[in-house]
Amino acid sequence: MVKQIAVFLENREGRLSDCCKVLKQADVNLNSLSIADTKEFGIVRLIVDDSDKALSALQAAGFLSSVVELVAIEVPDKAGALADELIALSDSGVNIEYMYSFAGKDGHANIGFKTSMPEKAVAVLQAAGAKVL
Repeated sequence: MVKQIAVFLENREGRLSDCCKVLKQADVNLNSLSIADTKEFGIVRLIVDDSDKALSALQAAGFLSSVVELVAIEVPDKAGALADELIALSDSGVNIEYMYSFAGKDGHANIGFKTSMPEKAVAVLQAAGAKVL
């Protein structure tokens, strides 16, 4: 499992910059950033090198934030690799609420996703031969 920081931001000029500035000042490195937005607000999803330090710094700066655990896998850089993993999950009845990629290495992508059945997802992925992070 990978810890993700979810930050609620008002949809107004400079808020994302403010959030990233707090992380910079706390010497927290961003590995991934994803934003889901509406007209009034956004939810910024972050994967960082130190989630405890990031959460503490963001909350101290007044940002409404929390930790969410994601299932994460390493996917080879080849056609169909992610599809194979998604088919195994779907065939087992595991629903994915949201998904995004983050920094990988050595010709692989790292994919993180939220599901209401993380233990089952991990077991299915391991049985399918996936590298769970």
